[in-house]
Amino acid sequence: MSLSKKRRVDTECRIFQEKFTNSYFFTEMNGKTMCLVCMQQVAVLKEYNLKHHYESRQVRFNHRELKFARIVMFTVEEINRDTNLLPGVSLGYRLYNGCGSENLIRAAVEAVNGDDSQGCGDRIQALLGHSSSGVSEDINLILSPLSIPQISHLSTCACLSDKKLYPTFFRTVPSDRFQIIGLVQLMKYFDWRWVGVISSIGLYSEEGTAEFIKEAKKEGICVEYTLPYSKTESKLLDEIVTTLRKSSSKVVLLFMSLSFTKSFLSNMEKYNITGKQWVGTESWITQTDLASVERMNILQGAMGFALTLASIPGLGEFLLSLKPSDEPQSGILKRVWENFFDCSFTPSNTSAMCNGTEDLKTVSSDYTDVTQFRAENNVYKAVYLVAYALHALLQCENGSNPTTGKPCVNKSEVQPNLVLEHIKYVNFTTQNGAKVFFDENGDSVAQYDLVNWQMKEDGSVEIVNIGQYDTSFPEGKKFQLKDDTNIVWGGNSNKVIRSVCREPCPPGTRKAINKFKPVCCFDCFQCPEGTISNQTDSIDCLICPPEFWPNEKRDQCLPKPIEYLSYQEIMGALLTGCGCVGVFLSFLTSVIFLTHKETPIVKANNSELSFLLLFSLKLCFLCSLTFIGRPSEWSCMLRHTAFGITFVLCISCVLGKTVVVLMAFKASLPGSNVMKWFGPTQQRLSVLTFTLIQVVICILWLTINPPFPKMNMKYYKEKIILECALGSAVGFWAVLSYIGLLAVLCFILAFLARKLPDSFNEAKFITFSMLIFCAVWITFIPAYVSSPGKFTVAVEIFAILASSFGLLGCIFVPKCYIIIFRPERNSKKYLMGKIPPRTL
Repeated sequence: MSLSKKRRVDTECRIFQEKFTNSYFFTEMNGKTMCLVCMQQVAVLKEYNLKHHYESRQVRFNHRELKFARIVMFTVEEINRDTNLLPGVSLGYRLYNGCGSENLIRAAVEAVNGDDSQGCGDRIQALLGHSSSGVSEDINLILSPLSIPQISHLSTCACLSDKKLYPTFFRTVPSDRFQIIGLVQLMKYFDWRWVGVISSIGLYSEEGTAEFIKEAKKEGICVEYTLPYSKTESKLLDEIVTTLRKSSSKVVLLFMSLSFTKSFLSNMEKYNITGKQWVGTESWITQTDLASVERMNILQGAMGFALTLASIPGLGEFLLSLKPSDEPQSGILKRVWENFFDCSFTPSNTSAMCNGTEDLKTVSSDYTDVTQFRAENNVYKAVYLVAYALHALLQCENGSNPTTGKPCVNKSEVQPNLVLEHIKYVNFTTQNGAKVFFDENGDSVAQYDLVNWQMKEDGSVEIVNIGQYDTSFPEGKKFQLKDDTNIVWGGNSNKVIRSVCREPCPPGTRKAINKFKPVCCFDCFQCPEGTISNQTDSIDCLICPPEFWPNEKRDQCLPKPIEYLSYQEIMGALLTGCGCVGVFLSFLTSVIFLTHKETPIVKANNSELSFLLLFSLKLCFLCSLTFIGRPSEWSCMLRHTAFGITFVLCISCVLGKTVVVLMAFKASLPGSNVMKWFGPTQQRLSVLTFTLIQVVICILWLTINPPFPKMNMKYYKEKIILECALGSAVGFWAVLSYIGLLAVLCFILAFLARKLPDSFNEAKFITFSMLIFCAVWITFIPAYVSSPGKFTVAVEIFAILASSFGLLGCIFVPKCYIIIFRPERNSKKYLMGKIPPRTL
C-alpha cells in the first residue's frame, strides 16, 4: 500500500474510531469508581476507493466484537449490583473501538494517558482485550512498564505466556499450547499420523503452527506440509489447492483466525476438494455462519476443540434489548443498526427508514446468537477477575492484607500495580459456576469441548459436543470421548479416516526409519529366522527361547515340535513289526527244535546251547522295541543295558557252540580226552562268565554316569530331538567293544573250524553269521555318529535286528529246513556216514 493510500485509510478508520457509546459509561454509586478499559474492533474497513473517497467506502462490521463490548457493560452492571463483592466501590469502564491494529494501539495509549473528565479517576486499573494475539502483544509492550494489568478474553498465542516479555498479561481463555496438546492427543487417539497444516499469516497462526509441529513430533505425528494463506495473494491459494489434491495425508488442520477462515472458505467453494478430514481451532470451529451448501464437502464432519459452553443468566435478554436510543450519540451503533436491518436513519432512495424499534430477534448474526456462550464467558470472567482482585486488595485484617501480608490499602490508594499483584492470587467461582485462577504463566485452566460438524442437506449445521479436554484431570484422562456419541466423519466416510504415510508394521516385522523420509514414512522388514515381533510397529525382533520357534508369520513363539522315533510313524511301525517277526521266528524255531529235540540233528548241535541261543535272540528282538517311543529316564537306561547284556548272552552262546565244535573235532582224534574239559557244565559257566562281565560293565556305567533323556536343540533350529544321551561315552563304547571282542573271537574260532570233516559242520554257518554280525556293527559306527535325530535310533535298531536275523537265519534256518523239508537227512545213519561214530 502506498503512503498516500495508507494515510487515507487511517483517516477513514478514525471516522469509526469513536469511544463507543459516547466514550464512557459509569454507574454512579456512593464511593470510589474504579475504571476499566475495553479494547474492541467493531468496525473493519473492507474496501476503500481512492477516487470516490468517503462516498464509496464499504465497511464490514464485526458483530462479535460488539457483543463483547456489550458483555462488559452487562457484567459491570451485575457486579455493581452485588453489594458484597465491592461494597462502597463501583466499576466504570471506557470502551474503545479501532479499525486495524495501529489504531487500536493508538487508542490504548490514549486510554492510559486519558483525563479524568468523566470521573474515572486519574488512572485506569486494568485493560480488557484484545481478541487478537498480535494486538494484545503490542498493547502489553506499552502496559508492562506502567505495571497495568491486561486481561485478554481471546488472545490464545502461547508466546504470551512468557512472563519475562509480557509480565502484566493474563487471559481467561486457555493458551494455544493446551489446545495444541489437545489437538495432538485427538490425532493420536484416532491414529492420524500423517497430517497437513494450513495457516494464515500472523502471530496467532504462525506461533500456533510451529508449536503444533513441535508437539506432534513428540507423539510420532508427522506434518506432510505447512502452507500459508493470505487474503490477497492468489498464488498461495493455488499452491494450497494443488497440494490438497496431490497430498497423501487425509487430515488437514486449519489453523486460522476467524476472519482468515471466512476468507479461505469463501475462496475454496469453487474447488472440489473432497476426501479430507478437516480439523479446526477454537477460533472458528463453533461459528455456524460459516456453514453453507457449497462448503459441505469441506466442513461436513469437521472436528476441533471449542471453548466450553457456559450459561450466563440474563445475558441473552440484555444483548437483544439493545436500541439506538440507549446511546443516541453513538454513530457506530446507528451504522450497525442500519447494517442489521438494511435501513437508514437519514432519508435515502435505496433504503427504508430506520425507526430504532426493530426487533433484534429477527436478525441472524454473531451478535444476536444467544443460543450458546463460549468466548462470551471469557469476557464475563475477565471483568469478574478485576472485581475479585480489587476485592482481595481492599481486604484488611489486623492492619495487613490477608493475601499478601502487606499493610492495608484503602480505596483511594488503589493503583494498577497493586491490582496486578492480587490478580496473580485470584481463585474464585463466578455466578455461573466458572472457576478462575492462574498458573505461574498467567494462564487459566484449559477446558475444551470436542465438537463435530454435522451438516444437513440445506447447508445448516448442528455442532455436536462429542468429548472434552480438561487439563485439570489426571494424565491419561485429560482427553475423553463421550460414550454412544454419533460422529460424522469428513471425506464422505462412514468410519474413521485413515491418515498415515505408512501403515503400521504388523507383528512379524520390525520398523526401520528411512533417513531420507519423514519418521512416519518408515520401512517394514520381516524378522530374521528364529526371531519374532509380537507388537505392531516393533523396533526390534525378539529371539525365541531355545524351546520355542517362530510360526510362519513370525509373530509368536510356538513350542518346537519334539521329535523321537514313535510307534505311530511309519518307520517306527516297520521296525516294531520286524522286531515282532524276529520274536515270532525265534519262538517258532524254538517250537520246532523242542518238538524234534530227540532227533539226531538237534542232539548233534548241542541242544542246550541252541535253546539258550534262541532265548537270547528273542531278548535281542525284544530289546529293539525299547528304543522306540518317547525316551524317559528308565527307558534310556534299559535300552542300552538290555541291548548290551542280551547280545553278550547271544554271542556267548554262539562262542560256546563254536568251541564245542572245535572240542568235538579234537576229541575225535585218537587218544584225545579234551571233551571232559568243556562239557555242559563248562559251557554253562563260560556263558554265565561272559555275560556277568557285561553285567558288571553296565552296572558301573549306570552307577557312574547313566544314560538320560536329553533335548537336542542344536542339530535342528526348528525342532527338538528328544534322545537318550549316553551319559558316560566310555561306558557305551565299553559295552560295544566287549560285544565286538566276543564277536571277533567267535568269528576267528568259527573260521578255523569251518572245514572240519563234519556231516553237518555248524562252524560254517557260525562263521557266516559272525561275518554278517561284524559287518553290520562295523558299518553301524559311522552311520550312528552321522545320523540325525530319530534316525540315530533307527540305525541302532536296524543293526540289532540285522545282526539278530543274521544269527537266526545262518544258524537255525538250515537245521529247520532239514527237519521240516528233508527229514531223511535227520537220521543217525545219515550223520554216521559223514562223521566218525565217536563224535556222535
